[in-house]
Amino acid sequence: MTQIAPHFPDVDASAEAWVDWFWAEFLPAWAVHATDAEGIGFYDVLDAEARPVDLSRRTLLAQARLLFTFSHLALLSDRPEWQAAAAKARAALPAFRKAPGLYCRATLRDGTPAARPEDRLTTSYDQSFVILGLATWGRLHPEEDVSDEIEACWQALETRLTDPATGLLLEHDGLADPAAPEAPPRAQNPHMHNYEAALQAFEMTGNAVWLTRAQAMRGKGLAYFLDVESGTISEFLAPDLSVQPGRDGQRREIGHQCEWAWLLLREVELGGDPDMANVAARLLAFADAHGFAESGVMQGAAFDAVSADAAWREDRFLLWPQTEAIKGFAVRATDPAQAQRARDLARLIFRRYFAGRPGFANQLDAEGRTTWPEGLSRLHYHLVLALTEGARAGLWRGPV
Repeated sequence: MTQIAPHFPDVDASAEAWVDWFWAEFLPAWAVHATDAEGIGFYDVLDAEARPVDLSRRTLLAQARLLFTFSHLALLSDRPEWQAAAAKARAALPAFRKAPGLYCRATLRDGTPAARPEDRLTTSYDQSFVILGLATWGRLHPEEDVSDEIEACWQALETRLTDPATGLLLEHDGLADPAAPEAPPRAQNPHMHNYEAALQAFEMTGNAVWLTRAQAMRGKGLAYFLDVESGTISEFLAPDLSVQPGRDGQRREIGHQCEWAWLLLREVELGGDPDMANVAARLLAFADAHGFAESGVMQGAAFDAVSADAAWREDRFLLWPQTEAIKGFAVRATDPAQAQRARDLARLIFRRYFAGRPGFANQLDAEGRTTWPEGLSRLHYHLVLALTEGARAGLWRGPV
């Protein structure tokens, strides 16, 4: 068995102690362990024994998210480990570029094109993380002017990945008719993450055009996906923009309620529309009322999803919604109760998803049993951002 970080804090350790452990021991060791010395970038997935899965394939999503993650950390703490990891992810990115501003979903380990047609597509979701990563890398390394590369990526979104009939983002560049019955559902997620990417580009560059773009993307996303009656974000609409039938149309992911709220409040903080604070408050109110386990070993953890009317829930616990919930608590950390919820949830994450494992797990059930044992490399984007937001709110120490 390969142990990424063989030492763990005591079982009763505080959230602060666990976060210190993550910065000092786990993440630096993970960055070395998950690096592919014979291929581009980082392994996408480590199994339950912390061994790499599918050595032959690399995804843009994992590499772009890790470019952001380690560039973000290097801006906060100039540790050689963060600098080296960011550079590794940055060096991988050109292998995915299939045209100016357009990046394919996946390549082979050596950076050559993948054989599967779906891996050669460009998705609007993945493009957001290219912008997010490059904007942050560009702030870290201003001597490398990435502004043209970022602009080309945004222009590709507007010209190749936007539905001219609605202005909504397309799932990918292989769609002939996004409204056809056989087309994929219209998703809120690309709009949310491109909103995030534009906000990041504005913060990193100071160029006001990015705030304008962020607000336009946010406006489009909320216009179509905000369920005003329940104060929630719909995950998907049917290709013809109708509400999907049955549970699909009612499903609300708690992580996304918190993530949208955090982004809306970030826009306000950056000088955007102050009315977005009211929308954020409604999203967080729904999550607070219906989104968290009230008892048992997973008490305080965010459910994967609930229905818009709270009549049913998915009694499972992916790792990423926990991190988005922490961000939702952190933006309200002047309230001692919200600060404590953040600390309690951070402690639960490390005790349940990390402690005693070679790496970390992706999903648990209501009894704390592992239902998805693999550790996804792209999840460090969620975890690191949650922990640095918690540090910004004074809940624990940041990376050193």
